[in-house]
Order: sequence, then structure tokens, then C-alpha cells
Amino acid sequence: MKRVVGIAMGGYASERAISLESGNNVYQTLSSEKWEVYRLLIDKNQWTVLDQKNHEFRLDQNNLNFNINGKSPRFDVIFNAVHGIPGENGELAATLKSQNIPHTSCDPIAAELTFDKRKCQELVKKTGVSVAKSFRFDHGDHFDEELILNVVGLPCFVKPNRSGSSFGIIKVYKKKDLKEGIVSALKEDSELIIESALEGPEISVGVYTKNDKVIVLPATEIISKNDFFDYQAKYEGKSEEITPAKLDSRLIEKVNQIVEKLYVTLELKGVCRSEFILVDGNPHLLEINTVPGLTPASLIPQQLKAAGITLTDFYDQLLEQALKKNN
Repeated sequence: MKRVVGIAMGGYASERAISLESGNNVYQTLSSEKWEVYRLLIDKNQWTVLDQKNHEFRLDQNNLNFNINGKSPRFDVIFNAVHGIPGENGELAATLKSQNIPHTSCDPIAAELTFDKRKCQELVKKTGVSVAKSFRFDHGDHFDEELILNVVGLPCFVKPNRSGSSFGIIKVYKKKDLKEGIVSALKEDSELIIESALEGPEISVGVYTKNDKVIVLPATEIISKNDFFDYQAKYEGKSEEITPAKLDSRLIEKVNQIVEKLYVTLELKGVCRSEFILVDGNPHLLEINTVPGLTPASLIPQQLKAAGITLTDFYDQLLEQALKKNN
């Protein structure tokens, strides 16, 4: 008997369109002979199930049940492709946990931690991994230009604390532009992290669990055609992405060890992707993405191809590991 899979996609964040593309790519790739697959569209006020013929069925958010052709199938497992809120901050994981439905991403506590850049950096520093110098700024805080720049210097990045896909990130070169950068980033999130700009090669590494063994994927070196690896660079071809990265093998091994260490230490699950800047050979963590993109332009599919792993096999592995961890 086929297991019932719901591919969660959409969400409430700026990344909604990317999430829909990721989720639909997973839907088109999964074997319908092995799984009974539905798409689960997550909107702020309603969750909807789509069947293979694009018929819509309302999902009861209290018990995650839905009725289709007189039947009431129950999800055996959820493939989480919701970037941002509620898929990446722990909300969806908590809902699924309350209904004892396994899923392919992190548990609520780990998801909430990694989604919060400031909290994640504080914990990462305690493990001995380097990060950029940073300053916290929240909506309503007194703007003290000198205090901020004494900590992070110029150039610096103003980032929403809880968002992805580079939405709302501003690179500031001049002192006079700092306040405008903060005002702009606050439109994306009421909490900001202002970081010193790191100089060096940028590298991204995927990691996941197969049969309870942590697997680190081939690294990608990112050479942005824009000022940094922004939305255009990520999704509109404004970057060169070299997979596997053609950097010193000792540096790659150093990064891989950090990636595996953080995956285990932070109790991450499913597929995650970590971003680093190599400063004089020392990897500095930028962020950990616990629901990375799975669009044709995304890095994880590129890394899987370099590893000789098909998307169908990979998605099967994620679902099987999720089912296993709940038994």
C-alpha cells in the first residue's frame, strides 16, 4: 500500500513564489507508483490540498484531515518545501508534531533557532565556528550611527533577522546610507542584524541524513555578478556557481567538517544548506538554511547532480528517513 505524502508549499513570507516552484518540482519528480502524492498549499487563512487533477480540497487545520471522493486519507509524511514562515521557523513542524505526522525538515526547536540569525550566530560562536562581527537593531531602537559602525565598520550588511532568499538585505558602503538601509530592511522584519562585510570566496554546502548517516554534498563556490549573492544572483542567473568548488581541497574538507559538526550539534534534520565566506582560509558562517530551495536554479539540485544522486532517489531518501525517525 502506497504511503500518503503531502508536499507543503507556499507560506506567508516573501519567498512564497520560490516555495511554490520548489514544491511543484518535488511533486513532478516523486514516483506516483511508490507514493500517493498531494500538494498542500499553505496560505495565511486557509490550507488547501490539490490532487493529481488539480481539484482543491479544504484541509482541516485542527487535525490535518481532508475529504476526497468520499474518502478521508491521512498524511503519512509531509515533504516540507515551505521557505520562510511557517515552514522554516518551526511553526509547521510544531503543528505536524501535535498530530504525530513526520516530516522532512527540522524539529520545532532547531527550526526556530536556525531561522533566527542572531540566536543561531550566538550558538554557533560557542562551538568555535567564526562569524562576522554584528550589531542587533530592532524596530523602535534609537539609531546611533557611530555606535553601530564602531562595531561593524564599512562596508556592512543590513539584514532582516528572520527571512531568506536575500529578501530585504542591503549592502551599505557609505555612512550616510546606513539609516536608509535600516529603514528598508525593517519593511521585511522588525528585527535586524547588521554585519561587517567579509571578504573572500563564498561557498555553499548541502548536507542531509541517509539511513541515519550524515552525508555532506559537493560544495558550490559562488561568484556573484552583482554586489553580493542577492535575489537576482540566486534566481535570475546573475552568478557563476561552480559545483564542485575548485578551491583548495584542504579548505573544502575544513568546511565540510564544520557543516557536519553543526548539523549534529544543532540537531538538524532533512536537507540543510550552510553558507560561508572564506576569510584568509578561515570559514565564517553566514547562515544555515533548513528548507533550501529545490528549484532548477537552486544549489542543492546542482550538488546532487555532482554527487551522482538523482532527484527522485534523493526525495525518496528524505521521505524514508522522515518516516524512520518517527517510528
